[in-house]
Amino acid sequence: MQQRQTDRYLYFRELAQTSQKYYIPYINKYKKIPGTKVLEIGCGDGGNLLPFAEMGCRTTGVDIDNGRIMDAKRFFEERHVDGLFIVSDVFMLEGMERSFDLVICHDVIEHIENKTAFLIKLQSFLRSDGLLFIAFPAWQMPFGGHQQICHSKIISHLPFIHLLPNSAYKALLTLGGESERCISELLSIKKTRMPIEPFEQLLRQAELSIVDRTLFFINPHYETKFGLKPHKLSALIEKIPYIRNFCTTSCFYLLKQKEV
Repeated sequence: MQQRQTDRYLYFRELAQTSQKYYIPYINKYKKIPGTKVLEIGCGDGGNLLPFAEMGCRTTGVDIDNGRIMDAKRFFEERHVDGLFIVSDVFMLEGMERSFDLVICHDVIEHIENKTAFLIKLQSFLRSDGLLFIAFPAWQMPFGGHQQICHSKIISHLPFIHLLPNSAYKALLTLGGESERCISELLSIKKTRMPIEPFEQLLRQAELSIVDRTLFFINPHYETKFGLKPHKLSALIEKIPYIRNFCTTSCFYLLKQKEV
């Protein structure tokens, strides 16, 4: 398991740096950020929201994990930054309809089973001119299965193993000494995986329009994690369905509601 999986403050700082350097400039091309009302679903420890809050945005973070929310509150308090954090399942979240200029969903949708209902729920939080920012790793990319959460250093660094058949994948994880909880989580991600093509089909079903799509060969977050400069997918590869999934370490989508 990588250090950032256990050192939550390190992970918080890394996310904050990536959000400030890449997410905000990306979104700001289409919607001016300062002073907006921002909601993040699956906010974890709140790192993504920190630079938004520091810019004067009214930020709200929602996560189902109480421990993560407690960390988020503590990290924000230590930095004397305001932010509202709520423990809730997104499907149970009420009273926030049509309240936000921007909704963020970073590395979450690949964990959701009912993705159509999820996208419709996210839309319900947006104001009429609001934008939805969704980022996720394409399923077939080298670590699209999130195997980096494994405790075994060897297993956590093996690319593409999540593409093995379920039985072989489980056997490899068991051989590597992974816990039943870890194996269950990884098999769950394998079930709820998110390639590019099904995602864009879901957008049509949820009546969301693409404002911008940027596919990355080198994920912007890898700069903070590994010192690698972000690099967009080549225009040629981006046009090849399915093949592009193997080369896309992060998909950035900026979405809006279709006009009635």
